Amino acid sequence: MCIETAEQLVALRTAGKVVRGMLETMMRHVRPGVTTREIDEIGAEVMCKEGARSAPKLAYRFPGTSCISVNDEAVHGVPGDRVIRDGDLVKLDVTVEKGGYMADAAETVIAGAGSDQNRRLMACARRAFEKAMLVARVGFRIAEIGRVVEREVRQNGFSVIRELGGHGIGRTIHENPFVPNYPDSRANELLTDGLVLTVEPIIAAGRGNVLTDRDGWTVRTVDGRPSAHYEQTIVITKGRPILLTATK
Repeated sequence: MCIETAEQLVALRTAGKVVRGMLETMMRHVRPGVTTREIDEIGAEVMCKEGARSAPKLAYRFPGTSCISVNDEAVHGVPGDRVIRDGDLVKLDVTVEKGGYMADAAETVIAGAGSDQNRRLMACARRAFEKAMLVARVGFRIAEIGRVVEREVRQNGFSVIRELGGHGIGRTIHENPFVPNYPDSRANELLTDGLVLTVEPIIAAGRGNVLTDRDGWTVRTVDGRPSAHYEQTIVITKGRPILLTATK
């Protein structure tokens, strides 16, 4: 969507604040011995207290409140009985609806003592996002975001997962435009003032090829290598974007 009124911005900020509160609470509970379902339930409790709803459930009937993906699972992991182990790379992807508006963000957390590779992978995803913010502004084309992301990822020896990327958001989860994490020539749309997007580097330690599990939801790397995910919902401006789902 494109923000047209101050009231819309306030509503989106409110949804973004709920997302951030859920993520911060869930991140504190990622530790060896806890199940992904328990982490999901912790996030759901925060969501319900804020009067928000799970956007994946509303839009797609997803079988959890949030997506929780571990190690080689890149996105859309279904919370369940899986027990988190020391060193696991855990991706928390939270999207909520509140007051008719949606916001979406993701964080990657290492449970316990992680490997050097996993720490570098996690840091790279976030750094790629931060560098993309330099071109996520009025007058640049969407493809520039992908160009910056992929350059940073490749320079660190990792790969972007090309099938996955950011998207427009606002009234529902996935709106136009698609925001690829590589310089796709088809992503030639100019970024305009007030456009609401997610920018989300989703990267892998291996080649970055993925497949969908038999559960119909979980997307994982074909080679079993770990992946990392960092995402924020942003509003395009003439300067640095407004980050709706970030900490103050």
